[in-house]
Amino acid sequence: MRVALVSPYSWTYPGGVTRHIEALAEQLLVQGHDVRVLAPVDRDTRRTAFLHAGARPAPVALPEYLVPLGGTVGIPMNGAVSNVAITPSSISTMRRELREGAFDVVHIHSPEGVMPAWDALCSTDAPLVGTFHSYSTSRIANPVANAAGAFRRYNRLHVRIAVSEAAAWTCRRYFGGRYRIIPNGVHLPEAPDLLPARAEDGAPLEIVFVGQAVERKGLPVLLRAFEALRDHVPARLTLVGPTLSEIEPMLLDTRGVEALGKVDDAEKSQRLARADVLCAPSLGGESFGMVLTEAFAHGTPVVASHIAGYADVVRHEVDGLLVPPGDGTAVAGALRDLALDPARRRAMGAAARERADRYAWPRVAGEIVQAYEDAVAVPAPAPAPARGATRLGLRPADGEPTVRPRRIPSLEPARPRRSGAALALTFAKRAALLLAGILVLGGAWVALERIGVDAIVQSLVNSSPSWTLIGLGIMCASMLLRAQAWHAILQAALPRTRVRLTDALQGTMIGVLMSATLPARLGEPARALIVARRLGRARERLPVVLGTLVSQTLLNIVALVVLGVTMLSTVDLFSDNRALVGVTIAPVVVLLCVLVAPAVLRAGGPAAARRALTQVRQGLIVFRRPKLGATAVFAQLGAWALQWVSCYVLLVAFGLDDRAGVGAAAAVLFAVNVTAVLPFVPSNLGVFQAACVAVLTAYGVGKADALAYGIVLQSVEIATAVLMGAPALVREGLSWRDVRLRAMHASPVTLPEPEAETAA
Repeated sequence: MRVALVSPYSWTYPGGVTRHIEALAEQLLVQGHDVRVLAPVDRDTRRTAFLHAGARPAPVALPEYLVPLGGTVGIPMNGAVSNVAITPSSISTMRRELREGAFDVVHIHSPEGVMPAWDALCSTDAPLVGTFHSYSTSRIANPVANAAGAFRRYNRLHVRIAVSEAAAWTCRRYFGGRYRIIPNGVHLPEAPDLLPARAEDGAPLEIVFVGQAVERKGLPVLLRAFEALRDHVPARLTLVGPTLSEIEPMLLDTRGVEALGKVDDAEKSQRLARADVLCAPSLGGESFGMVLTEAFAHGTPVVASHIAGYADVVRHEVDGLLVPPGDGTAVAGALRDLALDPARRRAMGAAARERADRYAWPRVAGEIVQAYEDAVAVPAPAPAPARGATRLGLRPADGEPTVRPRRIPSLEPARPRRSGAALALTFAKRAALLLAGILVLGGAWVALERIGVDAIVQSLVNSSPSWTLIGLGIMCASMLLRAQAWHAILQAALPRTRVRLTDALQGTMIGVLMSATLPARLGEPARALIVARRLGRARERLPVVLGTLVSQTLLNIVALVVLGVTMLSTVDLFSDNRALVGVTIAPVVVLLCVLVAPAVLRAGGPAAARRALTQVRQGLIVFRRPKLGATAVFAQLGAWALQWVSCYVLLVAFGLDDRAGVGAAAAVLFAVNVTAVLPFVPSNLGVFQAACVAVLTAYGVGKADALAYGIVLQSVEIATAVLMGAPALVREGLSWRDVRLRAMHASPVTLPEPEAETAA
């Protein structure tokens, strides 16, 4: 049989689908079939690296059966990067090969809207077989694919294959049709008895992770779990795929971790064979998980996330353990349980090796060949109208009745039922966020309508660029003073550690940048992580560093009190300006919450919260050291004073200083900081400008000038964050993505003692 295998993915940026196609082609050749693989190929050039965000193609030898379709572009898809061909030349080359190849069957992989596989569905009259590799619950991408003609194009397939129930669920839910499940194959070791022997009982638990250093693969979760695990049992973690530079920003302590980067198949197989357990903590989006069956082939049990694609492969408590996705504590607990029970590990390993027979390539290839034969055997419709409808995709090419998309139950594991109070709280939070977003957008729209865009633009044009630049310089200087204050606080909290001023500077600058670009105040944990990382023994020192942030917060409250008093002395608070009244009352509420919370937690709060209070108390020790305490107070309040001056300078830039002087500048700084306590959007965009308008109109400034002033003031703050934070990131050897990932996974995992040990 003459077979064409069509792939949309680059052969020289190998991934799961490419490896599947390569192995299938080899199996078909062994069985005597004539095979051609039509796939893109990237050459190692600077242009190629640019189109793939710096990633270079692998130096792989091209097999004789491969027909290159041109280069690809790296496009983010489903939480990873897909290297796909999008050029017209790749389509024309594929069409020519299909037209001139005289193929008995054309097997299209990943026809889910990806070129050139998408085009191949309508480019040949040969019997078509399609394999769907993806699992997706997207309510946007899948309907868009249908709107682009997916339902009609997929009707041209004579046989539809899904690699798992998860992939079939996506197709049945959004595209309709009939699917046979034929999983990805795996190569079984020829001599399993000669595999490297695993460690003896009592030796460190050998854990291996295989995958990319992308958030979807759950690597940050595993790293946090491992940091907790190694404090309980001896363990080593080997990472196949990620490099050391990729994991350093996400790992507070690299003890026991080996990052191999990309390795060849032989090295990967050896690592899987030596491992006691494979950990696959993916967060979702997996349709199958080839690495799971590769581990099974070597008799290696797995700890994997309980997600749709993995649940098809792993039998919980038989050949592996399934844990809730994103739960670092559950991952660490499962690994520890296996470390403490070698007999259980061996039993799971034996079951895993037996399970691998289901996925052996000879068996999988046989099922695929049967699909080819079934596709070829489908009779062509006799009446001319039926042939035309089939050619146009208006009726299924398999000759069976049409199966429409339909709603079917989710494959995701059911979440534990929460109490009514928890559900009500979640609903209230989401409703509050939604309401806040609506109010911000609505307020911005009303403001622009009432004030007039022309008036705002005119005010911006009339402002002085030179005074604006002076304000920017003063704002940058204030950040340096903030770093000086934090340096003194860190010295007091960590007396036996050498804390350099550059450590505090780096953390402060990067924290400011993250606060300006991320919501939910992620800049705070980001700067604490940077400093803890620079000080060494990061896992031990991070809680103390986080505690020092409270000292700065208390000083900030003092500064806000000073600004509030200044504001009250220069404007009639109880005028008709209700917004200004609200802005003034807000910090009082926040301060009461801060004062009451510790007492409540001490009285009956959770143990974790009480431990956190102890760590915070250590961060506050600076106020017991006269010299360091004075430095912290004067530097922090001095930073606020410089920001106050910067706000006034910008009033001068707009020519508003005759109506709104130093008191108005204090009121503006007070208002924008109070409203930023819980930012809903990065930089509190929208609310920031509303606060400026609320304050300045109380001083007799027109709304157009006040809104323009708010736009420029926020631009100065963002420019300060970028000018000081971006170079700090470069000096730290990090990217914005690195810091974001670590900040989002900042909470260390605390692993409780096993029940047996606790009882003892």
